This record gives sequence, C-alpha cells and structure tokens, in this order.
Amino acid sequence: MTRNVAFKRWSCRDRLCWNMHTTALFRLMKMSCRAATKNAALMFVVAFMALQLSACSTYQRQEMVQKQNPALYFEIPVNDMTRAMAFYATVFGFDFELEEIHGNQMALMPFAVDGSGISGALAKGEIYKPTVNGTLIYLHTASIDNTLNAAQLAGAKVLFPKTKAGDHVYVAEIQDSEGNRIGLMEPLE
Repeated sequence: MTRNVAFKRWSCRDRLCWNMHTTALFRLMKMSCRAATKNAALMFVVAFMALQLSACSTYQRQEMVQKQNPALYFEIPVNDMTRAMAFYATVFGFDFELEEIHGNQMALMPFAVDGSGISGALAKGEIYKPTVNGTLIYLHTASIDNTLNAAQLAGAKVLFPKTKAGDHVYVAEIQDSEGNRIGLMEPLE
C-alpha cells in the first residue's frame, strides 16, 4: 500500500522508467536463476535494481534542475571597492552590505526573496579582474535613458546605445567605473 501511494506521486516518465527497468530486471532474474547459485543470482538482481533506480532518480534530478533558471548569482570584479560602491549607488540606487568571503572583499547587492531575477555582489580580490570582454550581465532599470544619463554623469562610457531588442525590452551597455561592460535592460510597457 505504501509503495502504491509513493508510486502515484511519480510522473508518467518516472513510471515508464520504473516499468522498463523492472521488466528488464525480471527477464534477468529468470536468466540468473539458471546461473550457478541462487545467492549469486539474487545479488546480481539487487545490484541491477539499484543501478536502474539510480538511473531513474538521476533522470528525475536532471528534470528538476531544468525547471529552474540557470543563473543564480553574479559577481562584478572591482579594483576600488569604495569607488565602485559609489558608482552603483549613484547610478542604480543600490545599498550594499560589506562582507569578506574567502579572503575577498564583497559588497552584496540588494536581494528580494519574493522578487524576480537574481542578485550579486561587487567583488574585490586576487581573482577578480574587471573587463569589457567577459561575461555580460544585464541589470534591470525602469528607464534606460535616466540610467544612461546618471551613468555618464558618474564617469561611465556608453558602449552600446539604447536599442529595442525584440518586442519586450530595450537594452544598452555601459562601461562602469571599474572598466566592466554592464548591460542595462528596460522592459517595454
């Protein structure tokens, strides 16, 4: 009875996976019974069943991972933490929480648990090298025009002007106070 309740919670694919593996298992069990000893056959069957269940749960884990967005957190490299914090506070209105993590200086950006998107940090340390050629992060803005103006007043260069991207957003790119290429994204109303 317990097995049936648990079985009902499985998706159709999981049930199919289980059925395919148990069918193969019973075929092997018949063949194994003809083998040398029943104990050896039983050990073979148990090992095979564990392997097949492992394959099912691996498939289930992969399916679960694919249901979430791939990006979870980002770090923007900086050379001068004070200058970078002032730039991002001026341009985006961010408040920061300073921490040291693994010997690196971090300025954690705001994070709303019930909000959409991800958050990150300004990061200063030996491995952090600002660049315009690396990964491009897009930060949300309500108005790219206002953000571009504020960024230029704070010393940023506009690398890519405001441009409509598809039917849903405007984008632009700036070079921040540290030399990083940062994308801006404004949803269309």
